[in-house]
Amino acid sequence: MHWTPSSVPAFAPIDSDMGDLLARRDPHAMAWSPYVEWYENSLRFPESPVSTFHAATYPDRDYRSFVADFEAGLVTWDPEAWAARFAATGARYLVLVAKHHDGYCLWPTNVPNPNRSGFHSSRDVVGELADAVRKQGMRFGVYYSGGLDWTFNDHPIGSFSDLLAAQPGDAYVTYAEAQVRELIERYRPSVLWNDISWPAPLPQLARLLADYYTAVPDGVVNDRFMPRSPLWKLAQSTVGRHLLDRYAARQAVADRGIVPPKPPLFDVRTPEYTAFDSVQRTPWECVRGMDRSFGYNRESGEGEFISKRDLLWSLTDIAAKGGNLLLNVGPRGVDATIADDQLRRLDWLADYTDEVGNALVATRPWVHPAGDAEGGIEVRYTARDHLVFAFLRLTTPPPDDPDGYAERSQTSVVLREVHATATSTASLIDGQGLNSEPTAEGLRVELIAPLSCERPVVVLLRDVDAR
Repeated sequence: MHWTPSSVPAFAPIDSDMGDLLARRDPHAMAWSPYVEWYENSLRFPESPVSTFHAATYPDRDYRSFVADFEAGLVTWDPEAWAARFAATGARYLVLVAKHHDGYCLWPTNVPNPNRSGFHSSRDVVGELADAVRKQGMRFGVYYSGGLDWTFNDHPIGSFSDLLAAQPGDAYVTYAEAQVRELIERYRPSVLWNDISWPAPLPQLARLLADYYTAVPDGVVNDRFMPRSPLWKLAQSTVGRHLLDRYAARQAVADRGIVPPKPPLFDVRTPEYTAFDSVQRTPWECVRGMDRSFGYNRESGEGEFISKRDLLWSLTDIAAKGGNLLLNVGPRGVDATIADDQLRRLDWLADYTDEVGNALVATRPWVHPAGDAEGGIEVRYTARDHLVFAFLRLTTPPPDDPDGYAERSQTSVVLREVHATATSTASLIDGQGLNSEPTAEGLRVELIAPLSCERPVVVLLRDVDAR
């Protein structure tokens, strides 16, 4: 959950994504960031869409002034209602952005900021949401921007090399570690989710993480704790900047999004707005917003949000490869509410997981995570113990239904990856038995109802092997 003072103006351009910007090799590309939480950075570029919007909408205000609006909105905030809504989706954990790059803290920290006194919420948002989430049976984690804090270094970030040049050192090293230790001590987060990098060298980072595991033995850390290294000095020279930006552009194209480089210490990989193509050797989660931003963007319409078809299949595809979907919620800053476009997608997930969650949660990848059945049917597989779950959807919409929501009359499906015997059975997730027959091409299953393009159907297979 990204919820910062930037969610008060709540504006970012909607015609690009971060991966595309990095791939351009434009020295000012990130001034067009689609992430609302980068509003303050975009303001540092006079030609940016954010600067144009800000000049027209808030001509006499600076970024810090939005804190007052944000604080006023907190008066009506109901963390219990939010937590119940999140738990209904079938989610197992929530990660709250406790401090983003703007340096504003969502808890009343006792660690003084030497550059911006009192730059934190008066209400303990972290603590209240942690309590509400845990009451719903979910785990609670915190995000902390370790690599960037614009109250310590406000270098304008237009390119990847600027990202390194903007990473603060000196007094910030002590400040960041003290704040993370405070978060650990107060809230015992099950997930410690850092962003960008970590300002201290590896030995100091290792001690911090060791102390975290002592305090939270079953806690996990993500893969963005890249410790400070001599490589960062490359951003101080023209040649070095060129090499860094070229590397970032090449990687953005290859990864089809953002995949952080592996640091020396981590538990979970976190590709951003992209997913791995295959099962990974390490735990991973795809992190993304519902639209092109993490923070709430007033400009996003229905066309900018992920569709129901893509959202349900993304969750299914990621689970089949052993990953988690870390789907972001970006609340409004002015009134502490969640916009209808986002609530609608939470409801889609709640409806889907209520029916098929048993085939997603606590499963493992099967021998074949993916497959294609005859008749243009796409398949994903998960497994638990001796059970195999096959998720089926139409790959393309029928010609007479370009929106892809009509049901196809054909209900016979051949699962090419499945070998069955006389003792094998197939049923729907609710227990309704299905007629099935082993064939030379795979297991043929007769469905009770036709498939659709939008919502996957789950077939439960017992006593089958992989072909």
